[in-house]
Amino acid sequence: MDLDLAQLRALDVTVREGTLEAAARSLHVTPSAISQRLRALEAATGRILLVRSKPVQVTGSGRAVLRLARQVELLAADVARELGSEPASERVPTLPIAVNADSMATWILPALAPLAAEACVDLHREDQEHTSALLRAGTVMAAVTAEAAPVPGCTSTLLGAMRYRPMAASGFRQRWFADGVTAEALARAPVVVFDRRDDLQHRYLQSRAGDGVAPPTHHVPASADFVDAIALGLGWGMVPDLQRRSGLVDLDREAAVDVTLYWQQWRLRSATLDRVREAVLAAAARELRTAGGPDR
Repeated sequence: MDLDLAQLRALDVTVREGTLEAAARSLHVTPSAISQRLRALEAATGRILLVRSKPVQVTGSGRAVLRLARQVELLAADVARELGSEPASERVPTLPIAVNADSMATWILPALAPLAAEACVDLHREDQEHTSALLRAGTVMAAVTAEAAPVPGCTSTLLGAMRYRPMAASGFRQRWFADGVTAEALARAPVVVFDRRDDLQHRYLQSRAGDGVAPPTHHVPASADFVDAIALGLGWGMVPDLQRRSGLVDLDREAAVDVTLYWQQWRLRSATLDRVREAVLAAAARELRTAGGPDR
């Protein structure tokens, strides 16, 4: 296949922006020019790459070509810097990265901030148990994930562990757990859950009260608001040590759940991607708990 760089860029930006019109604005061309480039790329590959919905949907073949487009864009920016020239603003590479909400709210943004001039980040918030699926689909180049085994075509490096503890507002604990954390109290007391993929509270409930316990549940799908909801007394929940604040008390001093995290990224020799990896690993070494196991 003889693939054109402008056509690959059109695919990348269209997927990132969601529509041909938005891609045209980003690349300073007309929507017609974007459409022509995409049609030419599909003709060159002999495959349908996009479903022209709003937002556009990438086909199976499109994911493979999109991965190539993003690799080429990243390597082109690296070569520009190696030759002593900075890429034009619209050519600064965009690194799509999947991150769990609690890492995003605590330690990873300060790690990425010093790199803002050389790469744009496109963060995809997803539960740590599911970020690796975005790597498999080619949606992201790197991910903070709970999966240790490398996704095909990726490397996996241990970051450390986030420790979660059951916490509540002082008044909530006095009302619902005056006689201690018992199975009966856990069955009655309201609990705050991040979203329907969040199983940390369920794991703690199962360890203390067994299967089948189904207390009243509040869903608050934003990391800071989740902690706010607990501090306001809506319920108890598993709060990371990194987000502990005044107004929260331990519900069960002896209980903690460690979630081990890994950094997975495409197996691609890129100076920009490597600098992101180094920054993330350095921040994790400062902020996360030590977890056993070698780098992979």
